[in-house]
Amino acid sequence: MIINKYLPVPKQTDSEFWTVDRLEHIRQLALTGEPQSIFTSRRSSLRILDRVEFKIAETKLTRDPIASTRTSFSGISMSAPLYLGDMSYGALSGNPNIAIAKAADLTETLAGTGEGGLHPEVAKHKRIFVQWASARFGVDVDVLNSGLGVVIKIGQGAKPGIGGHLPGSKVTEPISKTRRIPVGMDAISPAPHHDIYSIEDLGQRIEALKELTGKPVFVKVAATNYIPYVVSGIARMRADGVIIDGHGAGTGATPAVIRDNVGIPIELAVASADSVLKKEGLRSKFTIIAAGRVGDATDAAKLLALGADVVSVGTGALVAMGCVMVHKCHIGSCPTALTNKIDGTRLMDMEFGVKTLVNFIRGFSAELANILDNLNLSSVNELKGRRDLLYGYGLSRDTLEILGVSGEVEEMNPKLGELWTKRRRNALHDLLNKGEPSLTSMGSTAPPDVEKPARILDWLRSDGAQVTRPSIDPYREDIDTSFLLRGGDIYISLPVIFDVTGASPEFAQAFAWSSLALGTLVFSIDSLHPYEEISFSSDGRGALTWSTRPKIGSYFVPEDLDEMEDLANEGEVPGFILDEDLLGEDIELVISEADLRLKEAGVRNRYDLLAKSSKLRDSADVFKLVALGADSVIMPFTILEVAIGEGSKGNLKERTFNLIAGMRKEIALLAGSAGIYSIQSSLTGNRELLRAINLNSYLARKIRVRQAGSL
Repeated sequence: MIINKYLPVPKQTDSEFWTVDRLEHIRQLALTGEPQSIFTSRRSSLRILDRVEFKIAETKLTRDPIASTRTSFSGISMSAPLYLGDMSYGALSGNPNIAIAKAADLTETLAGTGEGGLHPEVAKHKRIFVQWASARFGVDVDVLNSGLGVVIKIGQGAKPGIGGHLPGSKVTEPISKTRRIPVGMDAISPAPHHDIYSIEDLGQRIEALKELTGKPVFVKVAATNYIPYVVSGIARMRADGVIIDGHGAGTGATPAVIRDNVGIPIELAVASADSVLKKEGLRSKFTIIAAGRVGDATDAAKLLALGADVVSVGTGALVAMGCVMVHKCHIGSCPTALTNKIDGTRLMDMEFGVKTLVNFIRGFSAELANILDNLNLSSVNELKGRRDLLYGYGLSRDTLEILGVSGEVEEMNPKLGELWTKRRRNALHDLLNKGEPSLTSMGSTAPPDVEKPARILDWLRSDGAQVTRPSIDPYREDIDTSFLLRGGDIYISLPVIFDVTGASPEFAQAFAWSSLALGTLVFSIDSLHPYEEISFSSDGRGALTWSTRPKIGSYFVPEDLDEMEDLANEGEVPGFILDEDLLGEDIELVISEADLRLKEAGVRNRYDLLAKSSKLRDSADVFKLVALGADSVIMPFTILEVAIGEGSKGNLKERTFNLIAGMRKEIALLAGSAGIYSIQSSLTGNRELLRAINLNSYLARKIRVRQAGSL
């Protein structure tokens, strides 16, 4: 089947960044090559970039704008500051790779080839940057010399701290030959480059590639906690520039738990990187390419004003060629033949792909030129770093300061959405049935950018290790997710305990059996014969007992933190169960303050803090609560009911086993991404691994988590 026209966009039944109006705007550009609209206001969105607007009194849109969009860097002249993603051969299905490279030649822009080796037809085009990634798939000296520059890929926005992932089902004969791997084998890139474990190592690789090719060398990194310092280090190591890939960027395949919980938005990363480079005198002749959720020319113009030199458009380019955003790229059955398995059953028509993409680039450039005209600027170069032209609406004081723009301060209510979104339900359902982290594709729809946050945890993102702190490969290295409780008496294989109080006997026994098999615990007020030895209980017969009155050897359930602090001075209990439902305060605030109080009293290492709530949902909640100070998290049995949904219970013990085993793997993924070998020793109370995304400044300070992009 040859795909040579746009397919209808399916009805969107869940939250989505790439909404129908964004898709239709791109399609109109691609069909006409003419500007459609600029300065679209999206203030109702929670995305930070959408809440920043240009100070403009009126808008005029013409087909023949005056301002020039031409720019240049590293001796490369471009008709517009537009870089067409880094999409690999394998993630895309061949013809789209060729169309992108050809469109870059025709429009005098640039295209990135991604890490999948170099398609022979793509190699015929010269306006490409080839990628040198951790697996070095298909890379040799001829490949490195094929384009105008080389990109050392350290990380990407959809999966910071872990390597690339091409499922084996998509590794057909053409991909096998290009990547030089067996047919049908998963192509999982190592998380770190095994010859780059420091900024000095990176400097050596940069110099070596410059010597080998004589071409500019860029470094691609994900936008994570230390992005200003990472970019500063890259500049000091004499790279020609950096590609910063923000949270929400598209991908062909990634674990959902990583995509949705790691990394920071591109707007904060660009602003902070530009600021630190200027502060350190490194900004001149160093190029910042900003990637991740660039939906239109207005997005691009804002990022340029915040400090970028060039913007990268990946998902937008795919939409121009027909993508309808079904988030199934990893499966290999793409209806638009953009990301499908290469088996001859479905092909994108080359003429259609090139024509629509060239039109999109020309229309995009015309809209950018119109923006410049309306801002009374004659050249795109005059827009770079012009933060004075921007104004923020409904952003926290901290966020406005990081962006370096003036605006109206709004410290938002942290609870705006629902606890159980369709995305969360689907991810749990995958765990239940497979026992493996859910794989997905394209950009994140998670809070706080797209979905509305339901609790403080939803405003927090974990770190993804980069050059200055190498990640740990969760697929190839053993990451210790275990915890020792009660002074070392009790071992659990992951920091999760399941509260089965009130559960049916069938559910309670499924959790008790699975917890015993996997080396964790259940919590219950009632005895759970024959599994009492692994249960919390109030009858004194369990391995861990709890009490609402101080009792030697039993965990204590305080009514408030003052009661906890008073009892901590007596030293009679092994720890405290802090119950959100009982205390009536957000567990994020409670656990962080409890951790701080015990540290200030000098007794933190003597007590376990167990965070308990009926409103916890998944392994990401667990990971973040441990980082805020919990030693383990007591989760409700109802997550099993949510995971099952309306379907059959099936083999309940087996599926519960899958759920817990899958959660352990997800926690290991998050830890490896953050560069952590041991959860208990390196994550507990380590708030530095978290960043807040436009969280109410008062709450961010109360839980002692820094805002994303802060220096």
